[in-house]
Parts: sequence; structure tokens; C-alpha cells
Amino acid sequence: MNYRNIRVANIKDLKKGEMRQVSVEDSEILLARVEDGFFATAAHCTHYGAPLEKGILNGERVVCPWHNACFGIKTGKLEEPPALDALPHFPVKVEGEDLIVQLPEEISSQCKPEMAKYNPQADSRTFIILGAGAAGSSAAETLRQAGFQGRVVMLTREDVLPYDRTAVSKKYLQNDSGKDSLVLRSLEFYNEWDIEVYSHKFVTKVEAAKKTITFEDNTTLEYDALLVATGGKPRNLQVPGADLDNIFTLRQPEDADKIIAAAENAKTAVVVGSSFIGMEAASSLAQRDIEVTVVAPGTVPFEKILGGDIGATFRKLHESNGVSFRMGTKVKQFEGNGKVEVALLENGERLNADLVIVGIGVEPATEFLQGVELNEKDNSVNVDEYLQAADNIYIAGDIARFPYAPTGELTRIEHWRLAQQHGRVAARNMMGEKIKFASVPFFWSGQFDIKLRYAGHAEDWDDIIIQGNLEKQEFLAYFVKNNQILAVAGSQHDKEIAAITELMRLQQMPSADEVRKGNIDWVERMNSRQLVSR
Repeated sequence: MNYRNIRVANIKDLKKGEMRQVSVEDSEILLARVEDGFFATAAHCTHYGAPLEKGILNGERVVCPWHNACFGIKTGKLEEPPALDALPHFPVKVEGEDLIVQLPEEISSQCKPEMAKYNPQADSRTFIILGAGAAGSSAAETLRQAGFQGRVVMLTREDVLPYDRTAVSKKYLQNDSGKDSLVLRSLEFYNEWDIEVYSHKFVTKVEAAKKTITFEDNTTLEYDALLVATGGKPRNLQVPGADLDNIFTLRQPEDADKIIAAAENAKTAVVVGSSFIGMEAASSLAQRDIEVTVVAPGTVPFEKILGGDIGATFRKLHESNGVSFRMGTKVKQFEGNGKVEVALLENGERLNADLVIVGIGVEPATEFLQGVELNEKDNSVNVDEYLQAADNIYIAGDIARFPYAPTGELTRIEHWRLAQQHGRVAARNMMGEKIKFASVPFFWSGQFDIKLRYAGHAEDWDDIIIQGNLEKQEFLAYFVKNNQILAVAGSQHDKEIAAITELMRLQQMPSADEVRKGNIDWVERMNSRQLVSR
């Protein structure tokens, strides 16, 4: 490969702890200055292409402003999902006051991590992963990245390769972009790295004592270590008429495909539930020029997650885009001749409905597990701090109830990025490491023009401190319990949320009393405390 040395900046252009995007011909690179020198990588996050210059640099750690993927600035190494690939990095030298970067003829935007391959002579073990969602696919790649040379088998009930589920209710439903736009890795990728992926595999029994998996055709498979990451099953509405056509749940691409087909001839839609899935679906359908009505028993959307004031902000946003709400009531039954035509509410109102989306949550898919402890509350699986449920059985993603590091309480969190973090840690523990799970939860949602970011986790709170302007959808909201900030939600404050996530990770968040005194410059606070990655 041919390289060229290009002057890109003066050393005085960058202060310590600063990074800057620089144009080089038709490409961009990211320059950064840390304590021991200057470094250069590709300029955009390998997840969705966010400009990393708009994120933060914490020591040697770059945090993406959009979805909080993290990279090492010295090597470009991926440190946290949702990105899958590392950043290309380029040698930098100083000549006088000039910064010279050695660049290839073509600057790549990403590079795949180094991975091992199957070598039964080196390792005869078989590691099986049940589920090919965020946790399962992340674990499979992590095993190979960590040097595992045994057999890796990933089993899924679905008929597609691992895909980005976060996009199903948003851009996929809105734009009908096709399944290929969702797929995370190609079949060639999995074949290259000897990751066996089997679709349409229905497991009827996992016997922990025997270390066996039984399939619906009564065939079995033995494992040396098992990761169960089967996720959740959408809850159905148990009311008369719920079996009519054009009533859907939304979890998989094929669900979205059916909704898109029904939407072609639909003028009205009813969304049951004001969860994130429901509200994102409402946003997507409204942008297809369908008259959407949301029905939910609460007062405002997201009240249990974001509180009443922020929930009201989302309601106003949706109403300004033509979405109607029927809060404080439920669907009593559906009516129609073969397919749904009317949703009858408990308050007696009748809503025209050419299609219905039911978004009332999921329940853990764990009914096949034997020999592990299920939680009495919801049949999730109780695990220890290493995500282990039984001898050589690990649990990750939506079905895991794990000790949440800040509180020690067993907690179940249904976030895409957290499931990926679970998968990365569980994979290494399957290999014999002892890594405690202590990552900071982070999720995002896009509805119309608002982009919400949420760091931490709060199931209940004493107070919500809101700074900013809810009317303009520009705010930071701090969820407080016992003077401790448990979580922060925000819109139009991506860089601040990224800094807050780092402060949470390093257990350096201020008290709620300090936040109440006035606005904190979160990036400056992070920089002033010289919080280096550890």
C-alpha cells in the first residue's frame, strides 16, 4: 500500500485534551492531542457516521455524541458499542511546529477488529449462543476478538442475520428501506471468522445439569458454555377481536413489513400503548400521512420513564405533527369483518382503525430453561455480577436480571446498547475471565425532530431537576433519589450527555444539591478533573 506524508496542522492548533476534524483532499481525519502526543484516526463514528469532533475526548477515550460508542484515540480500538468496527488510525510525527500525518492513498472510514478463527486442535470446546440480537451477535464477535479458537454456534428463530432492531420502529418503518439496510454483518463475514449462524432454530429445552439443548425435532446439541440471549416476546392484547387481520405487534423486520403493506391502503391507525416502540411507530406512521391515534391508560406518554413534564413535551410534539391521544383509557375490543375496522375504548369511544399496532411491552423468552433461577416477577433470569446464572450458563440482554452496579439491586433493562455491553462481558467470562458487569446504561429515541438521549437508570425518583426549555425541546433532566443523580435525559445536549456518561462510569457525578445551584458545564467539569480512562 502506498502512503503519503501530509501536513495537516500546526501543533499550536490543538490544546491538550482537544480534538479537531481536518479535511484532507476529499476525506476527513480526526486529530487529537493527549498528554503524550498527537494522534490521528478516521473522523466519523463507525456506527452511524456521527462526527466524532462533536463528541468528547476523555483522556485517551473518544465518546461519540449520538449513541455513545467509544474508541481509543491512540489505536482506534473500539471500547464500547453500539459501533462494531474500530477506527483506522494513522501515524503522526512533529516536524518543527508542523503535524505530519502518514495517510494511505484511500482513507478508510472503519476497520474490522482482529479476530481468531476456529482451530479444534487448539481448542475443542463448543460455545453456543441462543439468540442473534444485540447481545448474541456482540458476544459471538467478542469471542473471536478475544482469541477464542473453539467452535462458535449462534442460533436464532428468525430468518435474517443479526440486524439493528433499533431502526425497525423508526427509519425502517418510516422509509421501507429494506431488510438489507438493517443487517449488521454479511454472511461472508460470519463464514470468514467461523461463526456458525443457524436460522429457524426453535429450542424447546435447555438442561443445565446435562449441558444440552433440545430442539423441536428432538435433536440435541451439547455445549461447553452457553449464552442465552433470547430477548423478549411482544405482549398481545387479550381483548375480543384481537385476532382480526391488520392488528400487529412490532419487534422484527417481518412485523414492520406487514405493517408497511397494510399502511399502503390505510388512512387511520391506532397505536395501543405509549411506550417507546409505540410512540416511535406513531411518529413513523404519521410521517406516512396516516391519521394516528395513541391509546394508553396513563396521563402522558413515558410518564413512568421520563416523568410528567417531559412526557407532556412529547405529547405536544406528536400533536403538532397530527397525532391524536386518548389517554386514561384502554381498548375494550376490536371490531371488523375479517380485518380490524374499529377500536372500541373503555370510555365508549369508537376509533376508526385500518390498522393497529400493539406496543404494550415484552415478556422474557425463557420458558425452555431448566436448572436456572427465574425471577418470580416476570420470568427473567437472575444472574450474578458476572452475568452467570448456572454452571457454564450466562444470560444477556432483555432477559437478564443483573446486579446494577450503582445500587446492587437486581435490575432488568431493555436497551439495545446495554444488551451489546452484556454480550461483550459475558463472552469474556465464558472464556474464563472474571469481569464484573458495571457499564453505564444508555439509550436513545428519535421521534419527528426530537432526539432523546438517556444515561443511567432510574425506576423511581424523589425529584426531577429540569434545566433548559421544554417548549423548544432543549433540556437536561436529572432524576434524583436520596440526593443522588441516578439518570440524566436530554435533547440538544449530546456532548453534555456524553460527558455525563463518562462521569457516571467513573463514579464522579456531583450531588443533586450541586446541580440545583445552577447549570454545570459538564464537559469542562470532566476535563478539569482529568478523568482518564481506566
